[in-house]
Amino acid sequence: MTDTMVLNQTGVAFEMAFPAIVIGAGATGLTAALALRDKGVEVLVLERDATPLGSTAMSTGLIPAAGTPEQRAAGIDDSAEIFAADLMRKTKGGTEGDIALRLAEQSADTIAWMRDVHGVPLDLVDGFLYPGHSARRMYGTPRRSGSELMGALEAAAERAGVTLLTDATVEALHADGDRVTGIRIRRPDGTAEDIGCDALILACSGFGGNSDMVERFIPEMAGAVFYGHFGNKGDAIAWGEALGAATGDMQGYQGHGGLAVGHGVPILWPLIMEGGFQVNLDGDRFSNEAAGYSEQAAKVNAQPGGVAWSIFDARLHALMLQFDDYRDALSAGAVIEAADLDALADATGLPRDALARTAGQVAQMVAAEAEDPFGRDFTGKPVLAPPYRAAKVTGALFHTQGGLVVDRDARVLRADGTPLPNLYAGGGAARGVSGAGADGYMAGNGLLTATTFGKLAGRAAAEAIGRA
Repeated sequence: MTDTMVLNQTGVAFEMAFPAIVIGAGATGLTAALALRDKGVEVLVLERDATPLGSTAMSTGLIPAAGTPEQRAAGIDDSAEIFAADLMRKTKGGTEGDIALRLAEQSADTIAWMRDVHGVPLDLVDGFLYPGHSARRMYGTPRRSGSELMGALEAAAERAGVTLLTDATVEALHADGDRVTGIRIRRPDGTAEDIGCDALILACSGFGGNSDMVERFIPEMAGAVFYGHFGNKGDAIAWGEALGAATGDMQGYQGHGGLAVGHGVPILWPLIMEGGFQVNLDGDRFSNEAAGYSEQAAKVNAQPGGVAWSIFDARLHALMLQFDDYRDALSAGAVIEAADLDALADATGLPRDALARTAGQVAQMVAAEAEDPFGRDFTGKPVLAPPYRAAKVTGALFHTQGGLVVDRDARVLRADGTPLPNLYAGGGAARGVSGAGADGYMAGNGLLTATTFGKLAGRAAAEAIGRA
């Protein structure tokens, strides 16, 4: 961050101007730009990197949506109300119900709009439920890859005539009072440019890459591995606060209890939800792994050495092959295969007796012959069978979930609940629907708020510009 985040002055001679400017070319920024172009609004999207990637490219690219035609065709009973209730249940009532319902109500339209209007290839993911979701409602691109999603969004933006400027770091905003009038960018050669706008959309993610802010707001993850985009420095929050915006749920974050140690590849949670489990270096389970991968991060980090082993088998290996991340983990050598439990213990360094005892306990819980002391229900899934597989993992901070408070149309709000004149935010720049901790995060929350708030911000900004 720069020392001067907002240059409050009038009469700036801008070198050029656009009706709308979007800071950040991740999923939030590109969906906002597409929504603006739908209305014929000229928009400039600024990206600090040479290529649009952001946090979206590091994700699986899965977006939840409820009440879709594909769900109905598959016999899945789901609705916006059910989805919103899931969000509220996962946060224990700790998120704003009106916003949760708004995002849930808009989710099916977001998927259809991205796919049918802008050619982003999205289909309903089959085969498993993520923690907290009561229905199969995840949509993804064919390879279930965030980078694939970003490629499709970038292609859509190009077709729509979005002006995208890369290698452009926004270092300050221009404002007249609390109305944004433009931005100042810095190019790699050190030159600065001032560009005017009528509306500004902040789509430049959260603050996971700012160690001081993480230590201040999320002390339990201070020093944890950050598996996110380095550009997550909290700039949007600082700009918003300087203009009088309110922030909320700054303690909220998306963690992940399955980042492969030494490889930087996530071992994704379907293998846990479908019957896998985690043990510490003593060979013992230590939590209900199925409660959620986000809250599992701090639990893994609390174990000896800050690591755990995810244990699974050939059935789950086959399930995971649909994900690019898992195939990357295989290529990196992050997954160990062993013919039986003794061989797995020897390969991982886990105590043979303890691993055998834990596997036996899990088998009893699968057969409903014992109850899990951590409260997990293992029934309904097959017992793990040889050959076995394992991956050594640690807990990581993926993304912060707190940020600028926004309304139903992604307008940034002051502390008194009134909107700032022409400022919008979405994705990691805005307060999400995960509450004030890790356990409120439900799979897909990040891209739900990125794509839907992006769409809503673009539409609202276009309407405001049309009225001006």
